[in-house]
Amino acid sequence: MTKNLKFKILIFSIFLMLNACGKDFFTFPSARDVPVDSQERIEKNIEEGRGVSFGNALGGGSGGVFDFASSNEMWRASVEVLDFVSFTNASYSGGILITDWFSGNDEDQNSNNRELKITVRFLSNEVRADGIKIIIHEKICLSSNGDCKIQKIKSEISNQIKLAILKKATIYKEENLTKSSKKVKKKRKGVKKNY
Repeated sequence: MTKNLKFKILIFSIFLMLNACGKDFFTFPSARDVPVDSQERIEKNIEEGRGVSFGNALGGGSGGVFDFASSNEMWRASVEVLDFVSFTNASYSGGILITDWFSGNDEDQNSNNRELKITVRFLSNEVRADGIKIIIHEKICLSSNGDCKIQKIKSEISNQIKLAILKKATIYKEENLTKSSKKVKKKRKGVKKNY
């Protein structure tokens, strides 16, 4: 069997399974029924029992935890700290941010020939110093014909970036804790009123 035929069979099988779910699967709600705020949409979908849960079908315990990038304090802080340069790779699921090459220190005479690239590796979702790794690459071009030397360097810049990310992530975490505690208090007040 060719890859193209296998792909067509797979797509057809998925279509048949979805079609077996009933005609409600292919109907779309009115724009008036869908909340604009994403948090309200999530709460509404949870209340209505929407979503997919594979449980233990894929083996191993309770399954993975998949947080959205906007709820991960380390990710948000890294994107904000490095917003002065564009990204060539920003993979939340892969746990990596890679910036584009950008000019180094302007005070240096060779600054026109020197560029830096920053890589941020996320080793944990928790706000911890060992949960993030900053790697700096340096590119020095000695001639205009593109003869460049690229090397990984150890620099104080990586420590400064790491510290800035950790500080901002801590602020985001405190904000999230405050918001969640307010929601819990609000829900508790609502429960007391019902009794």
